[in-house]
Amino acid sequence: MLDPSLIDTARFVSDQELFPRAIEADVSGLVPVQQLEILRSAGFYGLFSPAHVGGAGVDVATQHQVVEILASGCLTTTFCWVQHGGASKAAASVEGPMKDKWANPLASGEARGGVAFAHLVRPGPPTLVAESKSNGWHFSGTAPFVTGWGDIDVILVAARHENNIVWALVEANETSCIRSRDLSLAALNSTRTVELSFDSLHVDETQVTQIEEFDSWYRQYQSGLRANGSLGLGVTGRALSLLGPSALDDELKATRSMLDGASASELPAARGRLGDLCIRSTAALLASRGGSGMIVDQHAQRLAREALFLLVQGQTPEIKKIHVERLTHANKNS
Repeated sequence: MLDPSLIDTARFVSDQELFPRAIEADVSGLVPVQQLEILRSAGFYGLFSPAHVGGAGVDVATQHQVVEILASGCLTTTFCWVQHGGASKAAASVEGPMKDKWANPLASGEARGGVAFAHLVRPGPPTLVAESKSNGWHFSGTAPFVTGWGDIDVILVAARHENNIVWALVEANETSCIRSRDLSLAALNSTRTVELSFDSLHVDETQVTQIEEFDSWYRQYQSGLRANGSLGLGVTGRALSLLGPSALDDELKATRSMLDGASASELPAARGRLGDLCIRSTAALLASRGGSGMIVDQHAQRLAREALFLLVQGQTPEIKKIHVERLTHANKNS
């Protein structure tokens, strides 16, 4: 059941706080700390945590709608914040020192979390591996996309060990074993997304939140592909609100409904449809504005670049294939 008070707060924050600062956040090159503090004060850092650790304890449908609404205000801010969910859920679900140290601070926003697991769905050999040691693990390799570096306190890191994944909470600090390399992004550059290199980082057994089989995780990951769709729905919705009434309004409603009702096997097609719609909606807005839409203080060019970003974010090989097929066919079936 949706939480109406949380939804109403999200709409107010999105329209009155995030959207008016979205251009500033986009061009600054800095993590939008002021906007993130607004989200913390409104209680949104607890969105993904259960009530017993001080979180909101809301259902998944509420989470999806809040993320969509906030993404329509400022995708840069929302993308930094939404990474927090992985660490906060992990800390709340484990027993022991990591729960004692991180669960409550992450639920309140006193501490901020990030994630390092995008590499798991990359083709080819694992880029970050875990080596078993007598008193824990050594993590070595690279995590190519870690968001919010410099503003987060802890990262939920995934490393491959044979056909398993070792998940651990690691403090987000530069050390002799953790090095960062800034990535210059064409969109959402202010998220401070970096590549992290791990050089035999010692991970104590107490830091491990879960060890699971890769295939089992991937099946679960595929069933959770609806969550990332909220970002695209938000960007599309904002573009269409700025464009004015069009046939795409009904298509947005139908696409949201398709995402909400999709089974795990149907989600890639639903995400592909959303990616295509997001590109067309933001392109239509940009075309309607003419040359002025390309000026960096205009929302049209910002939203168009964000749509491109979302084509490759939260993607799987199945979604990538569908995106390419839809974008290269002259006649698309909705």
